[in-house]
Amino acid sequence: MQWLSYLPAFAVLLGIVVVVHEFGHYWVAKRCGVKVLRFSVGFGKPVLSKQYGPDKTEWALGAFPLGGYVKMLDEREAPVDPKELHRAFNRQSVWKRIAIVVAGPVANLLLAIALFWMLLMVGIPGTKPILGVPVKGSPAALAGFTAGEKIVAIDGDLISTWHEVGLAISTRVMGGDSIAIKAEDAGGNQRERILVNNAVTDEDLEGDFLGKLGLTRFRPGLEIAEVMPDSPALKNGLKAGDEVVALNGAKLNGGAEEFIQIIRGNVGKALDITVQRAGATLHVFVTPELAKNKAKAQGVIGAAVRERDAPELRAKASYPPLIALAKAFTKTWDMCWLSLKSLARMLIGEVSIKNLSGPVTIANYAGQTAQMGLLQFVNFVALISISLGVLNLLPIPLLDGGHLLYYVVELIKGSPVSEKIMEMGQQVGLVLLAGLMFIAFYNDINRLITG
Repeated sequence: MQWLSYLPAFAVLLGIVVVVHEFGHYWVAKRCGVKVLRFSVGFGKPVLSKQYGPDKTEWALGAFPLGGYVKMLDEREAPVDPKELHRAFNRQSVWKRIAIVVAGPVANLLLAIALFWMLLMVGIPGTKPILGVPVKGSPAALAGFTAGEKIVAIDGDLISTWHEVGLAISTRVMGGDSIAIKAEDAGGNQRERILVNNAVTDEDLEGDFLGKLGLTRFRPGLEIAEVMPDSPALKNGLKAGDEVVALNGAKLNGGAEEFIQIIRGNVGKALDITVQRAGATLHVFVTPELAKNKAKAQGVIGAAVRERDAPELRAKASYPPLIALAKAFTKTWDMCWLSLKSLARMLIGEVSIKNLSGPVTIANYAGQTAQMGLLQFVNFVALISISLGVLNLLPIPLLDGGHLLYYVVELIKGSPVSEKIMEMGQQVGLVLLAGLMFIAFYNDINRLITG
């Protein structure tokens, strides 16, 4: 139950993105002359509340913290004093109502741009985008990429870290288009090659799509970070600090992930782990034992591995203010587009609904990124803010996008949507949102059980 320790980070994350979203609604509503009755973070009965300002707006913290709302003066919800009818939301022009509804998601996207801008100016630590050996027969190998080359640009966008490589290609790979990648060799010579995207399937999008394209990251090697007491690794002679050269005679191009997967898949089978220790090459034979308390049969040897520290591979994606701002806009747009394409493919069954995540998974990632450092946590806040903004713009009744749909219809037909249609829409929206929440919670629970 380690994720319980991540709840403080989750609370901070949720507080930031929800407050910014609702403040967007609040700020534009006030500018449009609408009276705001309550600004609530969370739903349900207020746990804490206090009134401020000439309108005595109630600022509240709800009992159920997953979300929030801004309650405005509205004749459809309660009688309104004739003197304040001009301040009722329902009496505003359709354009003002559209502005108020859109303001929440827009505030989330602006928050993401601001955070990315800050991160891109400060610099996000990462590893240099140096290529390992391309997978034989892969698009990268066929395009002529070689080990040791450094990626410097993708479709004209400058690249500084391997993380940027993954982000840039993830936003392009779903479209099936070819990708122009400029790489630099050890001598400083640059060459642009066209990577033909014909190898990535829908299933690959949920895993290592870079590997499927043949783009592997150069890895400085693995070392044993820790050996557990009374473990197969200890009993057979592995020691912390051992440099892992090969596993069953093969080099590990996939790094720690590949090492772990091989261990997990070979319960009861002796594995030859080749290591270097004090200048000597040793062969240590270890047989993985069945892991306890796991839903799936997985092998463990009681040793943790990590990539060797290689200062020469460290990089920082840092840019001047104007370039950073432009890249922040581009990154936010790319992430919005990627989210929409993923949702669309999910609806038509091309991408598994297992990708939907709920609050438990988000809390888990919030805690992990907080432990990694402030910059990683801020980056995750920006990504969640984008997700919240995009989700709320979907044309589902009860969400901002549903209200926006009603107002667009009103513009077209010249009169508001009937109360009956809106009530039916609310019922449909409630069913859809309940279904999405059920799937998200199910996926969360399944991840907890299966690890």
